Amino acid sequence: MAQSSQKINMADVARAAGVSMATASRALNNESGVAEATRRRVLAVAEELSYVVSPEASRLAGGDTGRVAVVVPHISRWFFAALLEGLESVLRAADLDVLLYHVGGIEDRHDFFHRLPARRKVDAVVVLAFPVGEEEQRRLELMGVTVIAAGGQHAPYPNVSIDDETAGRQAMDHLLFLGHRRIAMIAAVDPDQPGELQPSARSHAYYAALRDAGIPLDERLVVTVDWGGDQGADAMAKLLSQPEPPTAVYAHSDEVALGAIRTLRRAGLRIPDDMSVIGIDDHPVAELTDLTTVRQPVREQGELAGHMLLKILRGEDTDHDVVVPTQLVIRGSTAPPRSA
Repeated sequence: MAQSSQKINMADVARAAGVSMATASRALNNESGVAEATRRRVLAVAEELSYVVSPEASRLAGGDTGRVAVVVPHISRWFFAALLEGLESVLRAADLDVLLYHVGGIEDRHDFFHRLPARRKVDAVVVLAFPVGEEEQRRLELMGVTVIAAGGQHAPYPNVSIDDETAGRQAMDHLLFLGHRRIAMIAAVDPDQPGELQPSARSHAYYAALRDAGIPLDERLVVTVDWGGDQGADAMAKLLSQPEPPTAVYAHSDEVALGAIRTLRRAGLRIPDDMSVIGIDDHPVAELTDLTTVRQPVREQGELAGHMLLKILRGEDTDHDVVVPTQLVIRGSTAPPRSA
């Protein structure tokens, strides 16, 4: 049975019809830029839910404020800065102002989402590279504007990202191809972002690669640390304390990998002669340090998210999930094991 129209908003209609808020608005107001099949689906859902178009909702597709809110957990880290730079360049070219909200810690994040519904004077919200919980999703819905994500997320929003499991498999398959069988993993998590998906996807790639290669898992070769170079160095020290150290290390990020390399060099070990190291991301420092890695085009993800948002605000159809390909970049930190 249909719910009361007083409890139904355009976000409910858009979600049920599987379209963006802007597309739902244009379909309900019989505006151009919406495929006929999409228009019929939105109208059918609106009728089923007994939704009535309100004057406020009818203005959503127009983008009246000229402002976009961007929520980011870190500003100083290279990844987030490059992502934001790409997004902002596209929005600025479209004469949209960017309002930046930094939610660096758990308390900052809680406070931001608690106050969020009062910040209605934007056309859209872009969430950069952190998972949005169910309660946070509900707070976003109260704003009644388009929400998209970029750089990895866990929420039902249109998004642009890489496939982290695929990136992890590219790294692991490279080490396996070289002949390594005793491979360690330094898994990294962000302590300020509980429930983060990115590391677990990259971890899953490690376990799947070992399983597919018929290599038994040795839990002593898996070390989980907070994200960062110093933490990667500490993790490498733990791995070197094992009775039988690994011949190769797969790190969740280049920063973590470079920290591991620091420990190896201080221990007098040669890279890659004594141990191979591979990371993910292709941080700008990776090329300078000759680190083998899996490249992800970070700025491009921000740019694609910007173009996606502009299409949505114009009421144009766009892909809901855009996956940007990653690429193995072989440099001097990986080689076959000495026994191979």
